[in-house]
Amino acid sequence: MERKNVWKEYTDKQTKDAMKFAEDYKFFLDHAKTEREAVDQIVNTLEDAGFVELEKAIESGKKLKAGDKVYAVQMNKTLAAFIIGKKPLTEGMNILGAHIDSPRLDIKQNPLYEDTDFAYLDTHYYGGVKKYQWVTIPLALHGVVVKKDGTTVELNVGEDEDDPVFFISDLLIHLAAEQMDKKASKVIEGEALDVIIGSKPLTIKKTAAKDKEEADGKDAVKKAILQILKDTYDFEEEDFLSAEIEVVPAGKCRDAGFDRSMILGYGHDDRVCAYPSVRALMEVKTPERTTCAILADKEEIGSDGATGMQSMFFENVVAELAALTGFDGNLYVRRIMKNSFMLSSDVSAAYDPTYAGQFDKKNSAYFGGGMVYNKYTGSRGKYGSSDANAEYVAQIRAMMDADKVVFQTAELGKVDAGGGGTIALYLAKYGMNVIDSGVAVLNMHAPWECISKVDLYETFRGYVSFLKRAGK
Repeated sequence: MERKNVWKEYTDKQTKDAMKFAEDYKFFLDHAKTEREAVDQIVNTLEDAGFVELEKAIESGKKLKAGDKVYAVQMNKTLAAFIIGKKPLTEGMNILGAHIDSPRLDIKQNPLYEDTDFAYLDTHYYGGVKKYQWVTIPLALHGVVVKKDGTTVELNVGEDEDDPVFFISDLLIHLAAEQMDKKASKVIEGEALDVIIGSKPLTIKKTAAKDKEEADGKDAVKKAILQILKDTYDFEEEDFLSAEIEVVPAGKCRDAGFDRSMILGYGHDDRVCAYPSVRALMEVKTPERTTCAILADKEEIGSDGATGMQSMFFENVVAELAALTGFDGNLYVRRIMKNSFMLSSDVSAAYDPTYAGQFDKKNSAYFGGGMVYNKYTGSRGKYGSSDANAEYVAQIRAMMDADKVVFQTAELGKVDAGGGGTIALYLAKYGMNVIDSGVAVLNMHAPWECISKVDLYETFRGYVSFLKRAGK
């Protein structure tokens, strides 16, 4: 089958629109390096567009009508937004589902220690990472520290030009003969991913020392760091116990290539699907069917927990929505879910000529090839997959063609090369039609991933088409 390149298809105006959309996305990506930050950015966008928090809609006691816009947030990490359609909610929704967590390093609960005049933060990596990719690069700290009195301290250090950055050391090549013989999975061990945060000791005159350890300068670098944390952020070492601090690559995303056709940045997986999902939702003013964007946490580690897609959050929110539209009852919720259509939006592996041997060239996603559809994901024998039925795939094709959206179909590499999953199967269990879709990514799960601007824009256009046409 013929493979199109979107750049060749675009008019000058379409190219300009795609470039503008990419600039908006870059701003979002720079300010949404954690799931909490992503939720904050999206809530601001939704409220500016007239969305109302679901709790407030419930308190008002008013029934929701066509065109009403509501959203709900779970623990500041997961979000669902809806625009009520003209048709009864029991006829189903058109759902865009993505995730807003990304591979990273998490600070442990008892993280701060000193070793040979270096202060470190101990970490635990989150999601599937190549650990060796995280050493020697500038790192930033993002997150919250919640003190016992309930006060929340927000932390964001390493992004401004005047901020310090942090790093993980690596062994110099001159002494690395033994290290270089190790497997890539063993070159850097998980327990070696400790972040260096300081090296200057706290100076205390012996006459002012409280005890012998202080007089001898024991853990003086660690104490100096604690003093900085107290003076700057007003929290103590014990407050790390109730903190959520993430280590991410420092710096803004950047245009890539002389032609500026690509974006190199942290967190494309899967904020590159989350952002156009929200933008597409706001394009559909008063839809025929209720439209929805669900942006979940914890996908990178199995979608478990209270903020993952396997939680009851989404079902509970739909139940509240049903009650506010005159369909109070569990049977109605089941009908709504069963009659819904969904795009499970997640990134696809872009064909990489450097590693061509890991891809099936006929069934790969290509940069510039437009929006990507994956009939199934999973690994090897389709394990862990939601496999869309042929009838639904045909409907998707018709929608995209009707709005001249450039799309491609793909699998995640060769059959026995590996694989991966999405949130699709957790919604498919309700009996709704679900297919995986999204944007092709190079360097997936690396600190710096890369996408094509036209693929991003075609995905946005595809989402708009789906929200307007699915279920007709």
